[in-house]
Amino acid sequence: MKMAGVTAAKNQHQVFDVSLPESGPKCFDDDGRLKRTGTLWTASAHIITAVIGSGVLSLAWATAQLGWIAGPSVMFLFSFVTYYTSTLLAACYRSGDPVTGKRNYTYVDAVRSNLGGFQVKICGLVQYLNLFGVAIGYTIASSISM
Repeated sequence: MKMAGVTAAKNQHQVFDVSLPESGPKCFDDDGRLKRTGTLWTASAHIITAVIGSGVLSLAWATAQLGWIAGPSVMFLFSFVTYYTSTLLAACYRSGDPVTGKRNYTYVDAVRSNLGGFQVKICGLVQYLNLFGVAIGYTIASSISM
């Protein structure tokens, strides 16, 4: 039984709703996690913000350093490498069958299911070294910008 005063006071202080969607089989994927709600537009927005945030600011400087022939050639080469690695990563999303196989939610999961063994430790080490290097790079770049 709810008391009217308590319900009214609770609604006045409620900032946001963190309740899960209605339960049922249509709300969950085949592995028991909540279904993703991303669309082509949200994926495109994430890609654009990632590209603009990381590389576009230094693009003019890099082209000026390499010249008008080597600059666009290197950009084309790197775009091909990015495309190739993203297709490899997409192919490793599910291990086994590409439709019903087990999902790999992290890089380490993909390495574990495809390579296994010592390569998992190497992958984790490389990821942490990359994270450490990027943190140092952003720290130096932000201090120079200040």
